[in-house]
Amino acid sequence: MLPYQNKSLPISERLDDLIGRMTLAEKIGQMTQVEKNSIKSGAITEMGIGSILSGGGGYPDPNTPENWRKMVEGFQKEALEARLGIPMIYGVDAVHGHNNVVGATIFPHNIGLGASDEPDLVQRIAEATAVELKATGVRWNFAPAVSYPLDIRWGRSYEGFSQNTEDITKMSTAYVKGLLGEHMESSILPSVKHFIADGAATWGTSKRIPSDDLELLEKDPTLANAKVGEWMIHYLKLGAWKIDQGVSDIDEETLRRDHLPPYLSAMAAGAKNIMVSYSSWGGLKMHAQRYLLTEVLKGELGFDGFLVTDWEAIDQINPDFYTSVVASINAGIDMVMVPYDYLRFISMMGEAVKKGDVPEERIDDAARRILKVKFEMGLFEQPYCDTPLEMVGHADHRQIAREAVRKTLTLLKNEEALPISKNAERVLVAGVAADDIGFQCGGWTIDWMGRPGAITPGTTILDGIKAQVGETAVRYSLKGDFDERAPVAVVVLAEDPYAEGMGDRSDLHLSADHVALLEKVRPQCDKMIVILMSGRPLIITDQLPIMDAFLAAWLPGTEGDGVTDVLFGDHPFVGKLKYIWPKSMAQIPISAMNGAAPLFAPGDEILT
Repeated sequence: MLPYQNKSLPISERLDDLIGRMTLAEKIGQMTQVEKNSIKSGAITEMGIGSILSGGGGYPDPNTPENWRKMVEGFQKEALEARLGIPMIYGVDAVHGHNNVVGATIFPHNIGLGASDEPDLVQRIAEATAVELKATGVRWNFAPAVSYPLDIRWGRSYEGFSQNTEDITKMSTAYVKGLLGEHMESSILPSVKHFIADGAATWGTSKRIPSDDLELLEKDPTLANAKVGEWMIHYLKLGAWKIDQGVSDIDEETLRRDHLPPYLSAMAAGAKNIMVSYSSWGGLKMHAQRYLLTEVLKGELGFDGFLVTDWEAIDQINPDFYTSVVASINAGIDMVMVPYDYLRFISMMGEAVKKGDVPEERIDDAARRILKVKFEMGLFEQPYCDTPLEMVGHADHRQIAREAVRKTLTLLKNEEALPISKNAERVLVAGVAADDIGFQCGGWTIDWMGRPGAITPGTTILDGIKAQVGETAVRYSLKGDFDERAPVAVVVLAEDPYAEGMGDRSDLHLSADHVALLEKVRPQCDKMIVILMSGRPLIITDQLPIMDAFLAAWLPGTEGDGVTDVLFGDHPFVGKLKYIWPKSMAQIPISAMNGAAPLFAPGDEILT
């Protein structure tokens, strides 16, 4: 047994021994993270690749828990066959449950969890997510996001727990603790993201999509991989990619006061990985920010884990890829999410060291940081997971998700409309989203963008209403076409699923179809209850007067019966508003409020 393979030795000694045995190529291999569809058979073994990942929609075919485990273990087997037998670590965006896997429990997105104001619940959700990840062999989760969204036109607004630093800190820290569990050796590695101040970007500063030329856009490997297709132009007209990955124009005092605390708290809780933001600050892309990454984070604040890039992010530093590689590694990046052309990256890294543009000491430091975490996680001793596959989508986890839905619902208007009587002879239900798991889950569900439809097992809001009053009492219409009047109607509205910059929107009013549905149903009932499923507040000011009750369900996930648990009075409304709800687009971003009263503010929610 070689010293680095000896568990009884201190990790520092094992590290020294392993680093001393590694070639430059093997160190660079550890710094390389490759998308699972791009890695060629045998390359992990040959190059000592340190990590493989699934992006949104990066699943095996067919998409089953069994195939996930087989896939991940196959990659691990290749890693262990390399000269030094260094285990790889597999990463996924399990941002609201193990959301790439059909059959997994899908929890509410962070914007909803923030409304629960219950860190213990968030910790239990992270614990359940960790179990489902381990059941498929995955040990690294690119979560939690600790974003502070200042402009809700941003498509990643739903990844933020709150618009309050203290709330973001307590909820994200609870999530970190849940993934880590009691022992690092059996933990899921959290990736706290995105460092730093991505939620402070200014509208119109994103340069991610500089063209509306469809032919050019289809050559973009990331967009092609996501199959965004011809509807990219449609979403660009709605405002896509106007703020995501843009410029955060704030001073350092504000950055440290408002955006840094969640990272400090996560580090204190044991977080060993931080993902760097696409955004820019101080005239420089964050991935090239030596001051913030090395001098502040690693130096001043003592972060001893490793930094990983976001997807293909270093490419944005400079049109010349070699320049981007040199700038990012010298800035303090330890692992690069390539994710496609890893041969080019590895070649450029070797060239940069040979030329002296990147010191070999920097390579040693990066490899040491990555390997230290792998030792701490026990991957050298237990590279495979033994959690039963049956834990994916387990009934106990779905009960936690149902509880979470109940506690995230935020009641903002109620004029003697709720709770609905379980003895109601007739309940009208309207809206396509009332019976659609895809709308309930939103983005980052099975596919990167998410999509409407029965994309994974779960219960819809319509299912829940029928369970409460019986199928014979329910009349359901997608477009609100009913042939009889009823005492109560439930109208379910939803944003189309989206993720990241694809969800940037210049106008957050309800759609024309939403408004038409409300106006059609209103005369057909005595009380109209409106449920909005969205990743942010939408402008409802003109429609609010015709609603008898209005509640924000955010993006609840697969357990829609959690909504009806509260609608029918089995549980109280406890959700607290953590986002400012504007009256008009003129009140977005927060800085545009100028002291004016919003439609709703934190504290305006109705608790029952």
